[in-house]
Amino acid sequence: MSKRLFFFFVALFCLHFQAFSLDAFIRINQLGYTPNGIKRAILISESKITIKSFSIYDALTEQKLADFYSVIPNEPFQQFSSVYTLDFSSFRSEGAFYIKADYSFSPTIYIDKNSYRGAADFLLNYLRQQRCGFNPTLNAYCHQHDGYEVPQKPIPLLSAPQTKKVAKNVSALQLPTEIDALGGWHNASNNIKYGATSAAAVFQLLYAYRMNPAAFGDSFDANGLPFPNKIPDVLDEAKWGLDWLLKMNPNNEVLYFQVADDRDDTGFVLPTNDKVDYGWGAGKERPVYRATGKPEGLFDIKNRSTGVASIAGKYASAFALGSDMLRAFYPVLADTLENRAYSLYNFGKKYPGVCQSAPAKSKLFLEEDNWADDMQLAATQLYQLSFESKFQTEAAAFGRLEPIIPWLFSDTVNHYQWFPFTNYGHFVLANSEKPEIKEEFLQNIRFGLKRAELRKGNNPFGVGVPMVWGSNNYVTALATQCNLYRRYSGDSTFIGMETALLDWLFGCNPWGVSMVVGLPQSGQSPARLHSAFTRNKGVQQKGALVAGPVRPSVFSRLYKSEIRNDKLARFQTKWAVYHDEFSDSITNQPTIDGTASLVYLLGAKQFEENRQPEKNRIVEGGIVQTDRSKKQISLVFTGHEYADGMKKIRKALRKNDINAAFFFTGDFLRKRKFKSYVKVLKKDGHYIGAHSDQYLQYCQVENRSSLLLDRSLFVSDLQENYIELAKFGIQKSDAQLFVPPYELYNDTISKWCKEMGLTLVNVTPGTRSNADNTFPEMREKYFSSEEIYSSIIKMESAETLNGSILLFHVGTDPRRTDKFYNRLNELIGELKRKGYEFTELKKAIY
Repeated sequence: MSKRLFFFFVALFCLHFQAFSLDAFIRINQLGYTPNGIKRAILISESKITIKSFSIYDALTEQKLADFYSVIPNEPFQQFSSVYTLDFSSFRSEGAFYIKADYSFSPTIYIDKNSYRGAADFLLNYLRQQRCGFNPTLNAYCHQHDGYEVPQKPIPLLSAPQTKKVAKNVSALQLPTEIDALGGWHNASNNIKYGATSAAAVFQLLYAYRMNPAAFGDSFDANGLPFPNKIPDVLDEAKWGLDWLLKMNPNNEVLYFQVADDRDDTGFVLPTNDKVDYGWGAGKERPVYRATGKPEGLFDIKNRSTGVASIAGKYASAFALGSDMLRAFYPVLADTLENRAYSLYNFGKKYPGVCQSAPAKSKLFLEEDNWADDMQLAATQLYQLSFESKFQTEAAAFGRLEPIIPWLFSDTVNHYQWFPFTNYGHFVLANSEKPEIKEEFLQNIRFGLKRAELRKGNNPFGVGVPMVWGSNNYVTALATQCNLYRRYSGDSTFIGMETALLDWLFGCNPWGVSMVVGLPQSGQSPARLHSAFTRNKGVQQKGALVAGPVRPSVFSRLYKSEIRNDKLARFQTKWAVYHDEFSDSITNQPTIDGTASLVYLLGAKQFEENRQPEKNRIVEGGIVQTDRSKKQISLVFTGHEYADGMKKIRKALRKNDINAAFFFTGDFLRKRKFKSYVKVLKKDGHYIGAHSDQYLQYCQVENRSSLLLDRSLFVSDLQENYIELAKFGIQKSDAQLFVPPYELYNDTISKWCKEMGLTLVNVTPGTRSNADNTFPEMREKYFSSEEIYSSIIKMESAETLNGSILLFHVGTDPRRTDKFYNRLNELIGELKRKGYEFTELKKAIY
């Protein structure tokens, strides 16, 4: 072969490689997979390619771990000529990995039995940011003048209703009635408050807690400030909504359903800066709408309301469940909620029909068309509250009016036409003690899910919901129905669809974007949210579920301008579009009800493989204490430059029959005189892990948020550490715990560790055990052995050492002559006498 021909083929190969690497993408669930769950990735390629196998590699060491031939070819999808499903469900190792299929690489894949831990609580961040009245994110108050009841008499047709002049004309028609409507949540990125979405959100939060109480923690108080108050945060948030809903129902048959209207949709305006003038002055009173059972609308645009049952049923459901869930914390409030629930249920029965949101200048409003599902749910909750059989009978009767959720059979859906998108009443009846009712509603649910299974057709992502405004709400609703059906029936027929829908929400979609802001922290999620918090303040509304993709025709109808410089343009299809852009109010705007609807699902997923609640104490992403309910202590030793205490440490451990954890730097492992120590410790059965390669300092002592290195240096240093460990037969899979040098780290370091499949652990604060390497020249930072010993015993007396991680060093600078390891045996004996067991760190954590 001539040189010219040779270089031609080389160039051709390079062009092929470049084209392949640029137009093929592997989409995954970025939040993670559980070891025994379904694990699938989707490869999409603009070019025609052939994939017959793929491999999984360790994310840190880049070691190939397994080859797979479980490749499922799919039909071409839109502009993607080749689409493959890569199934790696049989791979059950925990850690961080990546897939390589020919020349395509996936993002980091996390497999962990705790993949969903804390995710349900994370969503509450968004709801706290949406609070009206006192807003904890802004640490300020908004809308203090809410509001005035809108006139009950029809208002004459007026021109240009959005103008101040018209607003004054409106207010002059009738002397307004003042209503205390302060509180609740702003529905989305405008400042309107809807009773329908708020009541649905409250119910969903309470339902999530009822079904999975252990999924929720306590880190915030009732005002949304970061102070625990011994009440689960999800109940604090639900109560915030309930308090407002009670204000919206001040008396029997007086029910308000909306505060403000679309005149408040004025762009990126923070709630504290809202200066809309409704006729009573800029930033003053806003209109409060009362449910009348008749069409509402102050101007020429009217809704199609026919009754109050839809809104009364939603309020009654929230009040009834709130009474049950909050009674242990607020007994007086629980009595009030219970009484209101009965009253509102009767009000809904008296005036059947729907109550749609009230428009002003816009034709877009919540066009709810069904109400029987709301009354059905209210009846089920009253039955669970009272155990009066009539409520179960009435619930079943309402349920038979709408046996199948309508949107499952519709290709076109108006905005919020069938809301809520999950009929929770069906699932309550599917758990009935009466076999005939149970089976009837299980069949209804099963039939709807079969229809959904058919609708997805050959969609490679397994998504068959309508791509209309709020599609992510439908995805969440359908996944929730699959999960609840599986929970109540024991039938796993639809677990594949459930998994695909959840994967879709967290990045297994054409755009490779998680639809929940900031979840996971290391993933690709909306950064340019349609939100004043993000656009004006640079505050990411973490936990927010965005509305999601829509058909191009829907987008063009609702969004009149053009998205410029669309970073996701390559992945937009004729089937659906999504834009991570500030201006996109259609696909990139979150809502309270959509976000709240996901809380149950993530709470349920948290315990599918690990039903134990989080037992470890986490600080900035690192474990600093194990199970505090157990009288156990874990001993940890680190080594870098010195090892003068190794013999005495080993002797003390052998004498007391204790397995400890040792973490060594690469520099330590390379030293010839220390190699025998490592081999002996391994033979003794001690845990041996990484401590960085060259003992880099990651952040400043006084300001830990200030990093002293970048990610690439962190990773390369860590890789070298594991190369040295491997020389002793210690693989990364054997050593996934990591202790940072100098015991210094922050959230970013913890995040980087997770991305490498490592769990960061550190000394328990307050013990001062890690001060055993200080020396007198350090002045005030020096602690003698007696001071360290006393500090540990003092902490034990004051608050116990349950779950403590005591970290010492295997050697210290010669300038320290007062070696603490000389007192290690004494300390162990003293703590054993106090009843403590010494548990190896890995066993204590897992």
